[in-house]
Amino acid sequence: MSIRKMIALHPASKDHNNQPLGDAVHHLMYCSKMCLSCADACMAEPMDMTQCIRLCLDCSDICEATARLGLRRTGDDQPMLRELLELCARMCEQCAAECESHDHEHCKLCAQICRECAEDCRNAAASLA
Repeated sequence: MSIRKMIALHPASKDHNNQPLGDAVHHLMYCSKMCLSCADACMAEPMDMTQCIRLCLDCSDICEATARLGLRRTGDDQPMLRELLELCARMCEQCAAECESHDHEHCKLCAQICRECAEDCRNAAASLA
């Protein structure tokens, strides 16, 4: 079972199943965990990775919060969700840029998921009426 299917099964989604939002929530959940894992790996690196750790942890937290709000289909808070998706896209881009400045494989993977997540967040924000 996927999170996209779970969102589509919600009674409030029957009239308006938002596929871009489902895609974003899917990526947000993975991005949050990948950033957390990258931050942990950065802590084990011999050089100072303070900024990368900070951005990965911040990105993880923002992705987690955005995913949680994106899952809630009861009621309506689309303006706030749109703003949060846009903020999350910016945070993911910032984290990706920092990770791309390092040669570690874990940073490269983190940057990749952050870029994908940022794109999905922008698409989801644009899909909200």
